[in-house]
Amino acid sequence: MRKIDRLEDELGCKLFIRDQSGLSLTDEGRSLLFDVEQMERLSFNIFRRASLSTDTQGSVRVAVTEGPGNFWVLPRLIDFQKTYRRITVDLSCAMQQADVSRLEADISIQFERPTNPDVIVTKLGRLHIYGFVSESYREAHGLPASLADLRNHRIIKQHGVQLDETGYARILGLESLEGIVGISTNSSVAVLYAVERGAGIGFLPTSAVALGAPLVPVDLGINYHMDLWLTYHKEFRTSDRHKVVIDWLKRIFDPKVHACFRDDFIHPLDLVPMMTEARHVVGFNDYVAPRPVGSPTI
Repeated sequence: MRKIDRLEDELGCKLFIRDQSGLSLTDEGRSLLFDVEQMERLSFNIFRRASLSTDTQGSVRVAVTEGPGNFWVLPRLIDFQKTYRRITVDLSCAMQQADVSRLEADISIQFERPTNPDVIVTKLGRLHIYGFVSESYREAHGLPASLADLRNHRIIKQHGVQLDETGYARILGLESLEGIVGISTNSSVAVLYAVERGAGIGFLPTSAVALGAPLVPVDLGINYHMDLWLTYHKEFRTSDRHKVVIDWLKRIFDPKVHACFRDDFIHPLDLVPMMTEARHVVGFNDYVAPRPVGSPTI
């Protein structure tokens, strides 16, 4: 607040209206906003250009949505760093969308397509979402025979910044999810874990079974999808280490190689024989509901 007061004194005008709800711009503040945003953009360019290098060494910050980041990028990053030992990939896995134009990340993989003209955008592929339960859940409760039958089951719901809060009810054709949601979480890892432990029906990428998760698809005629967008600032086109990471990300999400990212829907069980190599690399058995070392297998 003291810094704002000093700025207003130096400019000789009030920039903000202070009230119980916080700060809002005055007419004078709004008139300066465009110039201030341009100043910010140019200052970010200075820091960005200072970090550029024509050598393939240094750090590259990659922000990825949580599920693909943990279950697809990270396992392959282990092999990447064995080849490119002088490049450090700082991997951030979260549902919050990183703004590459504001230096929140060098490269971002996200569900929403950016519109900033300073950002280069490439579609990586399409993430298809499907319902799953565990075998123990099916034995105990059976599978829903129709969308209306979902009211007799429990749903594990994921919420997040890049997810549509009304999407579940709309896609499932229900007026409300009241009384149906058993667990609500912001983590796709938590959804996978809860489904695997028999907590209810969860909606996960169709590749879950192909990657080794011991799950049962729930066939309700629902096929929801989200496109994955690779974004980075155009300044990084001249940085060798960034080009290496960008090309690598495009390869590991290539729909021609990995069928789960194709635009066309493929049933989860049909993906299993098509993704044997990916299953070997990822190995969901090391992710879900692990037993402590030395625990009895009962």
